[in-house]
Amino acid sequence: MKLYLDNCCYNRPFDDQSQERIYLESEAILSILKRGERQQFKILGSPILKLEMNQMRDEDKKQKVRNIYQVIHEEIPYTKEVRTRSEEIMKLSKIRSFDSLHIAIAESTNADFLLTTDDKLEKMASHLDLRVKVQNPLKFVLEVL
Repeated sequence: MKLYLDNCCYNRPFDDQSQERIYLESEAILSILKRGERQQFKILGSPILKLEMNQMRDEDKKQKVRNIYQVIHEEIPYTKEVRTRSEEIMKLSKIRSFDSLHIAIAESTNADFLLTTDDKLEKMASHLDLRVKVQNPLKFVLEVL
């Protein structure tokens, strides 16, 4: 199974763990990444993810995020087709540029899931005819594992 995690997933394990939802999502993400290390899932990355990570202001958190990002098996390139699809997604919805790029990249490689902790993105994506399922990592773990 091919999975693409957006930037908020890589950040989640370093957010305030005193909130139950954040803790549970963090555990789900870490479990997914661990399975990726064991080759049970193929974890996909992209230059868009790297760009977002590079824009992080907290240097300590940025380094931690980069460290767990190393689990990726394949980096999917940013192409003209990805850009065009991203623009189509933005025209069809209120999905922002980085999020539409993540969807377009995940679609371009036939990922099974794009995982995100962004409720708005998950809801907006559910109203579109996408070639990838956008889902919260905790829901994914409960349904798939």
